[in-house]
Amino acid sequence: MSDLDERRALVATACRVLAHRGLAPGVLGHVSLRVGEDRALVRCRGPRERGLAWTTPDDVRTVTLEGELLDGADEGYAVPNELPLHTEVLRARPDVDAVVHAHPSDTVAADLAGLVLRPIVGAFDIPGAHLAAGGVPVYPRAVLVRNRELAGAMVAALGDRPVVLLRGHGLTATGRSVEQAVLRARSVDTLAAMTLAVARAGGIPRELPPEDLAELPDLGGGFTLDTAWRHEVASLPPGS
Repeated sequence: MSDLDERRALVATACRVLAHRGLAPGVLGHVSLRVGEDRALVRCRGPRERGLAWTTPDDVRTVTLEGELLDGADEGYAVPNELPLHTEVLRARPDVDAVVHAHPSDTVAADLAGLVLRPIVGAFDIPGAHLAAGGVPVYPRAVLVRNRELAGAMVAALGDRPVVLLRGHGLTATGRSVEQAVLRARSVDTLAAMTLAVARAGGIPRELPPEDLAELPDLGGGFTLDTAWRHEVASLPPGS
């Protein structure tokens, strides 16, 4: 298997993980990965589209950052309507190599309820606590991010943060790798679900005190990234 084939397989696996975890349970959502100065792999829709849970490497195609599909058009593949969401992030953020766009319902509901995602948990999800402590910005328009102007506004809302919520829509997560971007999306959605649960129970989601946040260690990428990703892949249903 070539290096490009391995990357296509990784993007496909990431799509299946998102679907399995309920972040992209239908036909909406996509993952991209930078593979050159002006190119990326992205999950496209083909003639036998069934949704993210059934993504195969064949569904992952090469595009330019100008939005041109370089392979697969003759087979009936088309780029996502929201491809600019990916390409504008990759243009603006040289520190980002992977972008995840998903539609997790708890994340959408928490934002619509006016619940700001704060570091309310600690050792329950240490990477998530650190991510939330830096702030999770919100892009306030519930639109399809289908052109460079809208995508540019979303990128401005994202700033230098790893994740941005899209009001009434979903989220965009970034990372140095596909694995990191997916796990960040997972952490944000877990935090949103916990925030909703506290609010439904009549409580007030309160930030951890600074001394507790400061006490949360960095467990290292071997655990928080590599092991966590192996767990996600191993958790996929048989045959996925």
